[in-house]
Amino acid sequence: MRPSSSSGSGEKSQRPHVFVLVVGLTFLSLLVSAGVRSTPGVLMIPLQEELGWSRTSISVSAAIGIFLYGLVGPFSAALMQKFGIRRVLLIALLLIGVSSGLSLGMSRPWQFFLTWGVLTGFGTGAVAMVLGATVVNRWFMTRRGTIMGLLAASTATGSLLFLPALAQLAHHYGWRAPVIAVSVACLALVPLVAFFLPEHPADRGLTPHGAPPDHEPLRYADQNPFRTALMALVAAARKRDFWFLFFTFFVCGFTTNGLIGTHFIAICADHGISEVPASGYLAMMGLFDLVGTTLSGWLTDRFDARWLLFSYYGVRGLSLIALPFIDFSPESLMIFGIFYGLDWIATVPPTLRLSTAAFGERSAPIVFGWIVFGHQIGAACAASLAGILREAQGSYEDMLILAGGAGLIAAGMAVSIGAGRKPAAALSA
Repeated sequence: MRPSSSSGSGEKSQRPHVFVLVVGLTFLSLLVSAGVRSTPGVLMIPLQEELGWSRTSISVSAAIGIFLYGLVGPFSAALMQKFGIRRVLLIALLLIGVSSGLSLGMSRPWQFFLTWGVLTGFGTGAVAMVLGATVVNRWFMTRRGTIMGLLAASTATGSLLFLPALAQLAHHYGWRAPVIAVSVACLALVPLVAFFLPEHPADRGLTPHGAPPDHEPLRYADQNPFRTALMALVAAARKRDFWFLFFTFFVCGFTTNGLIGTHFIAICADHGISEVPASGYLAMMGLFDLVGTTLSGWLTDRFDARWLLFSYYGVRGLSLIALPFIDFSPESLMIFGIFYGLDWIATVPPTLRLSTAAFGERSAPIVFGWIVFGHQIGAACAASLAGILREAQGSYEDMLILAGGAGLIAAGMAVSIGAGRKPAAALSA
């Protein structure tokens, strides 16, 4: 039997470590999952050199993984509402660890497609930003923007921070070494989540952080989670704000995971920079993203989320347009890495805030999952299109300018989200 709300509120102030534990385990899960999702970028050149596979075939498999990473999100959010966060997370971590381990024996491109495209795509889709959104909405009533910023930062930090180590492993020991590393990291998280991640605040005699003593948690109907996810999409699609949020997040994925996350090492290789130093610049972006996205969450709790998105997309678009024309010296790449890192997914906290304002606390995690699907469609399009254009033209220049222009369009669109409503940043944090 769960404790009463009043006792939960009284204990909450004495047990902040529970909230730290929940955020910490969620952060680690997102960090490792994002590292897995970024691994195909490290494997691209080694697989091309050791197995003779084309860059296009590797890019397409990576794009499928990115696509499924987004598609699974809203269904995962609905499954978490029905079966619980812990169960869904455990199954996902096991799927990622086992499927990546199976790829150690691959010798044909279709095997890479199956393991790193399909299976890890399904697994990482459940350990994605919808996990962060579900945890934040369940465990926090205040400081949601700040906590979501921290959790969102883990996805980019995991993608970028692991890259130097994975690139070093691939460089010295071949492509199988980074595969073993990410597989072991995923499986190591399974017992931690199983034994230490509580499902609800009330399970530990608590109420959500910042909730009043009489807080009543949301109750969800016991219905088919797939129907829940699809009905949430149907309802959201009737609103203009959904499509604005969907398109702007499409551009976010197009310009980050899909283009820079997947192809930056290859872009640097075209300018005579090997994979190890190139991955170092990506790692630097990851470190600055941790600062930038967490700061973005803090700003989202205090300012109009629409104008924050305008700033983020505008800076990103201009950075990408400038990239083909720099000299690719260490100084130039460092400046680009700092700006791009601070802005990498700083868009997540204001996008979640605007989603919650438009669709309500109950539906927001699932609707946000569909918006994240737009992010991953954009990433998948960029991952495959960049590879195709590179092979056809011998250069990434047109792709970078195209992505930069899309960023400027998204900046203009962001200010129209929620037109006629009270600014999202003015809502209760």
